[in-house]
Order: sequence, then C-alpha cells, then structure tokens
Amino acid sequence: MTSTRSANRTTAGVLFGVTSSVAFGAGGPFAKALIAAGFSPLQAVWVRLIGTVVVLVALCLVLRRPGQLAMMVRNKWQILLYGVVAVAACQSLYFVAASRLPVGIAILLEFTGPVLVVAWEKLVRHAHVARESAIGVGVAMLGLAVVVQIWSGLHLDAIGIAAGLGAAAGNATFFLLIDRLRDSVDPLTLTTGGMAVGMVVLTPLAAPWSAPWHILGHSVPLGSHHVPGWTLALFIVLISTILSYLTGAAAIQRLSAPVAAGLAYVEPASATVIAWATLGERLAPIQIGGGAIVLAGAFLAQRGIGQTTRSEGESTPSILGTTVTTEALIR
Repeated sequence: MTSTRSANRTTAGVLFGVTSSVAFGAGGPFAKALIAAGFSPLQAVWVRLIGTVVVLVALCLVLRRPGQLAMMVRNKWQILLYGVVAVAACQSLYFVAASRLPVGIAILLEFTGPVLVVAWEKLVRHAHVARESAIGVGVAMLGLAVVVQIWSGLHLDAIGIAAGLGAAAGNATFFLLIDRLRDSVDPLTLTTGGMAVGMVVLTPLAAPWSAPWHILGHSVPLGSHHVPGWTLALFIVLISTILSYLTGAAAIQRLSAPVAAGLAYVEPASATVIAWATLGERLAPIQIGGGAIVLAGAFLAQRGIGQTTRSEGESTPSILGTTVTTEALIR
C-alpha cells in the first residue's frame, strides 16, 4: 500500500512538473506578441505580476483558509527572498541577458539553474543525489544546447553573461526555496506572497504608469492571426503564471528539487514547439532532435526518484499531506 501511494505521488509529481513547464513555456509567444505591440519587456512582466496577484489574492479570500496570514508572517523572510530573487530578479536579469546576447544563449544560461540545484544539494548540503538525476540534467543540458543551436553566432558580452548567470541563480532559488519550505508554506500562499513582493520591487523599474494600456483593447498580431490584446495578457496571467507556478510547486513537493529541476527542461522545448504553432517560427530538424534529447534527460532525472527515496530512509508524513524524509523535517 505504501509503495502504491509513493508511486502515485511520484506519477502526480511528474505530471505536475511537465504541466508547469509546458504552461510556462507557452507564455513566451504571447508575451512576445504583447511586447511587439508596444509594451516594454519589464512592463509585460509587471502586467503578468499584477494580474497574478489580483487573481491569487481573490482566491485566498474565497478559500479563507485559517492561519494563512500567520503562515506568511512566520516565513516572511523566505517569502521576501523568493519574491525578490526567484520572481523579480530572475525575470529582470533574463531580459537584460536577452538584450545583450542571442536569446537562445540567454535561455541556456538561465536554464543552468537546475545544474546549480544539483551542485547545491551535492556540494553544500552533502545530500545524496541519484546518479540518474545527475546524468539526466547533463543530457538535458546537451539537448537544450542543440535546441538553441549554441554554436551559431555566440558573441560573448560580460554583462550579458553575468545577467544570464544571475537569472540562473534565481531559477535555482525557486526550486530550493520551495523544497525547503514545503512543510511550512503551501504553494498558494508562497506564490501569492512571492508575486506580490516581485510586483512591488519591479514597479519603479517597469514604470507601469507610462505603459500603453490602450493596446489591451485593440487587436494584436499573433503570427498570421489577430487577437484582442487582453486575451494575451489573460493567457500569460492564468496559464503561464498561475497554473505554471502552482503546479511547479506541487511537483517539487511530491518529488525533490533536483528531480523537479530536471523536468523543467521540458519548458524550452515546449516553448519552441508552441512558438512554431502560433508565430510560424519553424523548427529545424536538428532542433526537433534536440527537443527529444531534452525529454530523454527529463525522463532520466525522473527515474532517479526511486533510488533517491530508497537511499534516504524512512519517510514521515508532513503537515501538508505530502511525504518527506526525516532529514527534510530536520533541516
């Protein structure tokens, strides 16, 4: 019975992780269309955050779960760190990197975040990391390099490289903080608090008071089609942010930071496919092959779950209804 529950939890975690990655990656083409219509990148991020905060706060009020505010207060410093680093800094630094480097290189730099997760677990926490998880991350990195065709036109820029690595640190912080707080803060509370912090931090940089808000009421080109601008913003908020972040947090709670980080490599592959479908950005055969390698790496990372679980010892139920190891309860 215990093994069946563990298998079901693992399967659910993988499904949550893949859903999160696909949903997040799907936002790229829609955000690109919104930016092309007149919003600056930071303004597009701010629209995403303010919409997300409004929806999540309303959801929290509807659910009226007891102790939610107290939970935020008890973990205020972690939530503040999450909002500043994993939300505001990660997204802002990625846009800086993308403005100074080829976009493919910026994406590759940001997605070294899961490599930093594995390194942190192994070198800093001295935790056991299954061989399959480590190999899977390496294979996924190779596939990602093929997808973005890293060998075509790399022009190194010191500030761009530094910004890209900073975005990777924010990406790694997302996984590690959720993994650390899984017994203290539920995904909805953490996401709501983090998004609110990120919105406040980005407000003076995005200058939303000067954004071209009228665009949301007009038709905006999306590939060969035209759609209302507000539908682009709504998709970015509901699908690529709220659905993505909540399912991503749920995946980490059911798996582990290193394994869920490996599943995140589905995101750039799915973003490439969706960009081809919506914007007509064609996929070269070599990119399709790279996407297959990314998925193979994610599968290898997922296979390491069983080995990691067996080697960590007896599990104990957490206050959130997930299962964690005794070591996780201590740290």
